[in-house]
Amino acid sequence: MKLRNFLLIACVCVACNKSGAPEGKAATPGADATPAPLPASIVIGATLPLTGSEARTGGFYKEGYELAFEEANAAGGVSVGGKKIPVELKLLDDTSTQATAASLADRLINSDKVSFLLGTYSSHLVEAQSVVAEQNHVPYVNGGGGAIEIYQRGFKWLFGLLAPVQLLSGAIMEWVDSQQTAGKLPKNVKIAVLWENTAHGKDFRQGVQDFAKKHPGCCDMVVDESFELNGKDFGALLNKVKSANVDIFLADAHLPDYVAIQRQYITLGLCHKVQSYGARGSEKQASEALGKEHVQYILSSVWWNAQLGKAGSTKHFVDLFKAKFAGRTPEWYQAVGYETARAMFLGIAQAGSVDREKVRAALAALNTDSILPGGKLSFAAAAGQQASYPFVVQQNQPDGTSPIVWPKESASSQGVAPNPDCK
Repeated sequence: MKLRNFLLIACVCVACNKSGAPEGKAATPGADATPAPLPASIVIGATLPLTGSEARTGGFYKEGYELAFEEANAAGGVSVGGKKIPVELKLLDDTSTQATAASLADRLINSDKVSFLLGTYSSHLVEAQSVVAEQNHVPYVNGGGGAIEIYQRGFKWLFGLLAPVQLLSGAIMEWVDSQQTAGKLPKNVKIAVLWENTAHGKDFRQGVQDFAKKHPGCCDMVVDESFELNGKDFGALLNKVKSANVDIFLADAHLPDYVAIQRQYITLGLCHKVQSYGARGSEKQASEALGKEHVQYILSSVWWNAQLGKAGSTKHFVDLFKAKFAGRTPEWYQAVGYETARAMFLGIAQAGSVDREKVRAALAALNTDSILPGGKLSFAAAAGQQASYPFVVQQNQPDGTSPIVWPKESASSQGVAPNPDCK
């Protein structure tokens, strides 16, 4: 959706002047010369979809946020000008709803008086909520919005940790190309692409199209269809896929839609040489709902994988998470949530202040080691302050594992192609 769709939602926000003071109130003379006293704690607001269609994923991000806050406070807090200050997370449930995500952001800023905001999960929620942060001049760091459209609005206060979704589908196509080069898949494969009717879905589709244009003879997208979020019946779309006799099935879907589409895919007896649901595929919930045998060989292209945690800060995070959550292995959702909070803490520390403008400037200049693939995190101005780094492609195996198959430098397996279950 476009920015204009959210203006009515965002109009509830209190307007701010360039100094950050509410309209009608003058900035304190000499404020730059005499820093304000440091608070007893730094209150950071956030909303997540803890109920509604995205509740499971919202719960994962909550785990990542809370782990980062606990770790920071165990060390005495965030260092601000040489003094350690505890950080406090004020977290609200936005119910997976756009209007609620925006209105709660306004409440956090103007009623609860939080200093900064961490973003929600899901591109369409982030797109709406970030308008509120921008109008109120509040640094807004999110790990839940990967659609490029969000970052093409000229916003100064918005920072995103999810690399662009075009790179997500592009990484899947790079693996397909490697299998073609190895002679495991034919050239000029026919592809079906089903994409959710959101900015996220359009970016996924664009990534496939961009790859096809740059690699003549690799592939032909013969099915190109959209669907609405939280759908119930995907039969008509899947019958189009069946009639087209394609080699590769790619769908961009959030977790509930992935499970619903795959259940109907199985019922129709479909099977393809390569199958992917974008960032979804290896989730335990899907395996439990569909049966392990019905998610075999599905590829997923994700922003992080615990298999990267063999050394350094990534291993530290994995060990920390397992210690807190009874040995459970983190998924990419918790990792990105953790790193989102950590990025905010680093911005505050490098600003040496809780002044919003100074923290915004520090975030814009941030260039730090990271647990994300590639090992670095920055918010390039040319990309609208959206981070960029390589995606990790993994593939479900019959034994229940999902090893990394791409890129080569991170892979523990070459992957399997074509799908041996297809007769």
